[in-house]
Amino acid sequence: MREMSAMHGFAASMAPVLFKAACPDCRSRFELSASSLRLAIGASRRTTFYSFTCPECGSSVRKPAGERIVELLTGGGVRTLRLHTTV
Repeated sequence: MREMSAMHGFAASMAPVLFKAACPDCRSRFELSASSLRLAIGASRRTTFYSFTCPECGSSVRKPAGERIVELLTGGGVRTLRLHTTV
């Protein structure tokens, strides 16, 4: 009998994470996978945002990301870009 490692069992039971989103242009509501979103973390609230392309109309969408949104997106595996400031 083959043993299953704890990590193998954990990976097999995880479902893909989906995030609810909406397009301000076409007003469509949908779910996106982590790979469909990008998160940019800047030095301020104004420069911290997430972005995606609307699957319905193709518009590029950019929305502000507060602390809670940043936690949810990073925890869900969204690729993150840290923006640097110049002095």
